[in-house]
Amino acid sequence: MHSVSDYQAIISDHFSDISISREPKNLYEPIRYILNLGGKRMRPVLTLMAAEVFNADCKKALAAATAVEVFHNFSLIHDDIMDDAPLRRGHETVHEKWNINTGILSGDAMLILAYQYFEQYEPNIFRSLAKVFSKTALEVCEGQQWDVDFESREDVTIPEYLKMIEYKTAVLVGAAMKMGAIVAETSEENADLIYEFGLNLGIAFQLQDDYLDAFGDPETFGKQVGGDIIENKKTYLYLKAMEFANASEKEQLSHLFSIQPTDNADKIASVKTIFDATGASEVTQKAIKEYTFKAFDTLDKMQIETDKKEVLRAFGENLMSRNV
Repeated sequence: MHSVSDYQAIISDHFSDISISREPKNLYEPIRYILNLGGKRMRPVLTLMAAEVFNADCKKALAAATAVEVFHNFSLIHDDIMDDAPLRRGHETVHEKWNINTGILSGDAMLILAYQYFEQYEPNIFRSLAKVFSKTALEVCEGQQWDVDFESREDVTIPEYLKMIEYKTAVLVGAAMKMGAIVAETSEENADLIYEFGLNLGIAFQLQDDYLDAFGDPETFGKQVGGDIIENKKTYLYLKAMEFANASEKEQLSHLFSIQPTDNADKIASVKTIFDATGASEVTQKAIKEYTFKAFDTLDKMQIETDKKEVLRAFGENLMSRNV
C-alpha cells in the first residue's frame, strides 16, 4: 500500500490536471479557485486508501475521490457564506473574492459536478456510489442546520452535539472510505465496516478539533487557537464543562460565552481554566480515544490482510495524536 503522502501526491497531481474550461467564466472560475487552494485533502485520500485496502488499484477510485473532494469544497463555500467567514485556508473566501450570489451558484454547480464524476463507472458501481453519496449529502445538510440551530439554544445535550458532528463531519469521512470499497467491488459487509471505521474516526477527528481549538499549539494548529471560544461555540468541551461545573463556574462560563470583548486573551484564558478545572478537557481527550478505539473494533471483523489492518490502525493512531 501507498503512504498517506503518496496518496496526497496522486490527488494533487490529479487536481492539477483537471480542466474546468466551460463558460460562463464567473461560474467556473470560483470553482477552480477553491479547488486550487488545496488543503490536506484527507477525504479523497481515504477513498484511494480504501480501494487499495480491498486490493484494487487506487487510481481506479480517482473519480470517486474527486467527487468527494468537489462535494466537500461545495459545502465549504456555502458554510463560509453562512458564517460570513473572510478566509479559507489563508485566502479570501469565494463570496468575499466575488460575491454572495456567485458563491451560492458556483457551490450549486459543484454539487452537480460531483455527481458527474460517478458517470465514469459501470452502471452497478455508479448506482451504489450515487446511493451512498445522496444519503451523505443530505445528512451533511442536516448536520449543518443542527449546528446553526444550536447557536441560539442553551439546552443542547451531549447526544445532540455528537449527532450534529456525526452528520456535519463524520458521515462524509465514512462515505469517502465506503466509496473506495465500492469501486474495489469488495463485499457489502466489508464496505459497511469500513464506513463504520471512517464514521467513528470522523467523530474522533472533530472532537480532536474541538480540543485543539482551545489547547492546540498556535505554531502547529494552523488556525487561531481559541477561535471557538471567541465565537461562543458550544463545543463538546463547553457542554462537558457545563455538565461538571459547580454553580459559580457555570455562572462564569455562561457570562464568558455571552460577551464579545475587544481583547479576547483574558476570555480565552479564563474559559480554558474552567475547562481544565471541571475536568472537561480530560473527558474530551478520553472521548477522542474511545471513538478511535471504536473504529479499531471494526478492523477485527473486516475480511482483509493483517498488514492492511495495521495500515488503517496506524492512520487512526496518527489522527488521535495529531497537533494540527
